[in-house]
Amino acid sequence: MKYLEYKGYTGSIEYSPQDSLLYGKVLGIRGLISYEGETGKHLEEDFREAVDAYLADCKEEGKSPEKPFKGSFNVRISATLHQRAALLAMEAKTSLNNFVAEAIRFRVDKEPA
Repeated sequence: MKYLEYKGYTGSIEYSPQDSLLYGKVLGIRGLISYEGETGKHLEEDFREAVDAYLADCKEEGKSPEKPFKGSFNVRISATLHQRAALLAMEAKTSLNNFVAEAIRFRVDKEPA
């Protein structure tokens, strides 16, 4: 297992040799939700508790919780790469957005799930 999953949130798994402690944070949101544990089981429990606490806080404050990995992000590339991609997208009669999405999909599909 590379990541933790709970209620649509994904959490990292890190190890601190100095502290002999597992720790992580929720990925794909601007807010900081962190957790820790001495064992994998404790880490998973603290992760679930941290997500539940975040959702409860949002509800109590009357605000919508952040949705992780919304499907929209900014990418900064060189002007030359931008130009080449835009021209290739036009030649393929597709949008630059679709061209970039296909390029990402191609790379992601090469990785094991």
